[in-house]
Amino acid sequence: MLRLLADEDFNNQIVRGILRRRPEIDIVRVQDVGLSNTDDPAILEWAAQQGRILLTHNVETMTRYAYERVQAELAMPGGFEVSRSVPVGLAIEEIILLAEGSFEGEWEGQVQYFPLR
Repeated sequence: MLRLLADEDFNNQIVRGILRRRPEIDIVRVQDVGLSNTDDPAILEWAAQQGRILLTHNVETMTRYAYERVQAELAMPGGFEVSRSVPVGLAIEEIILLAEGSFEGEWEGQVQYFPLR
């Protein structure tokens, strides 16, 4: 099962919904691990060290930093950019599906955009 890190601005309703439906999913928030007000490259570095895929709404800078890590041949376990226009229920469903149905390392070096459908 995937290990996830929710960015500081990520919708907490989605995080709570994931944990309510599947409490066994390993998801932490940036705030929970002492990374509040930390810049994007440092968050991506922490996620890489911990083997966590990043959940974010930040399409403006996070993607650029993620791909800079890939180009520099640094670890980048993956990222899911969830549009703020995606209904909360759909985001919860898709993240649970990906967390439970993905193999470790499957998303390495990739950024996927939601909704997937």
